[in-house]
Amino acid sequence: MADLSGLPHPPPAGETALKPGTFDGVCVFVTGAGTGLGKAIASEFARLGASIVIASRKAEHLEAGELAMKELGAPVATAPCDIRDADSVAAAFDAAESAFGLPDVLVNNAAANFPVPAEDMSPNAWRTVVDITLNGTFLCCREFGRRHLSAGTPGSIINVGASYAWTGGPGFAHSAAAKAGVKNLTETLAVEWAPYGIQVNGLVPGLFPHEDMTADIQGNLGRTHDKDVCQPALRVGQRQELGWAATFLASPYARFINGHTLVVDGANWQRRTLTNPPVVSVRNQMGKGPFDAGG
Repeated sequence: MADLSGLPHPPPAGETALKPGTFDGVCVFVTGAGTGLGKAIASEFARLGASIVIASRKAEHLEAGELAMKELGAPVATAPCDIRDADSVAAAFDAAESAFGLPDVLVNNAAANFPVPAEDMSPNAWRTVVDITLNGTFLCCREFGRRHLSAGTPGSIINVGASYAWTGGPGFAHSAAAKAGVKNLTETLAVEWAPYGIQVNGLVPGLFPHEDMTADIQGNLGRTHDKDVCQPALRVGQRQELGWAATFLASPYARFINGHTLVVDGANWQRRTLTNPPVVSVRNQMGKGPFDAGG
């Protein structure tokens, strides 16, 4: 039997998938770009010449993102923004326009998530995740779309999604429902706005470990001794691979791709086994005891 080697590893970080200067003179507005995958996506646009606007609620995230873009030599501006609030979103776009003109590309990366059994989930937890992940994505799309429709200019939107928008996500009912909404929103807006030159696509990351993952997600990963053997690719993703996918979707070479959600996960979400393993409840997977309605 042939040795299992998995999918080849990508070129190293710092390489670019598109021609240098592909995004010269282009302003890219990225929510949640101060940390993790948002910062990785912004970095790849920056390497290709884009001016970057980083939007985040937290000052420390704005500072971290700004520093990362400056280290790449990219023009960068920061915009404090609570994507749940339409006025805050509008103010952030005003700041972006003041710095670089109307953003040409919007990357809706900001989201909220944490694992919890549905029966333990508070109404506030549900509202918070849906408000940030789905409502915030809509408000940013709406602001971007309205400004381009008024100006008569084309644009490109990338909404970061999740594969459990198709499959459901036990332990993540709030996030899975919100991401399903994001996928549908992507497909709806793509049809509505294509006549005006605005393309709308989705981008779904697989497992891309990074230092900014929340403690609970890191804890879940830590319970598996070697994540590579759990992936069909026999490896996890490298952050630049997600960034390369994002830059392609927003590039001149992908203009006829619209309403599509691109999954970058080495086929992990499509993995099936010939025989099903025993079912383990979400509560047991999280190390929780029996449900107590009074607890």
